[in-house]
Amino acid sequence: MFVQTIRSRTSDPKAIRASLDRWQEELAPTVTGWLGDIGGVTEDGELFLLVRFDSEESARANSLRPEQGEWWAQLANALDGDATFRDCTKAYFDTNGDLAATGFVQIRLGQVSDGDRMLTLIEANSAWRTSRPDILGIVGAVSEDGQFTNAVCFTSYDAAHEGESQHIPADVLNRGDEMMSLIVGELEYLDLRTPWLDSPV
Repeated sequence: MFVQTIRSRTSDPKAIRASLDRWQEELAPTVTGWLGDIGGVTEDGELFLLVRFDSEESARANSLRPEQGEWWAQLANALDGDATFRDCTKAYFDTNGDLAATGFVQIRLGQVSDGDRMLTLIEANSAWRTSRPDILGIVGAVSEDGQFTNAVCFTSYDAAHEGESQHIPADVLNRGDEMMSLIVGELEYLDLRTPWLDSPV
């Protein structure tokens, strides 16, 4: 799986969402390898999009389509400044329910010393399937320069905070401690209170 993340700022989330709706309706049916996207805008205007493809080749082919360029040019009119793109050839994705029911997404961003180990730890942490019914899905992705992106889809903002107070098994704590030891510097958190989740029809 291949993941591309896009970050920018916007003062017009409705225009961004309208552009994504148009992409879903007009372009998505003819795109090969697109698996879905997760995104939204934080309360202070930070736009974040995480797009999944089955391969880097599929993502590149889509980017080269003239209609894709025309669509992006329209969306860019609603951005406050340039967008930052990051390509991740190493990624993990798993679900535990209907992602369409997601009511809150938290994005965690940071630099890691060992991306392969980080993704292995995320994949091994299957306890969330039974201990955290508020979590509907998890995406982990690492770029070639060691930038780490973790998107966690929750049923709601309140449920996510309630879940944090639950008892955590020792093995999960140990994996969490090792994961934090791989972080270089501070993690950045983006809260998407009104998340957007799209997938192929």
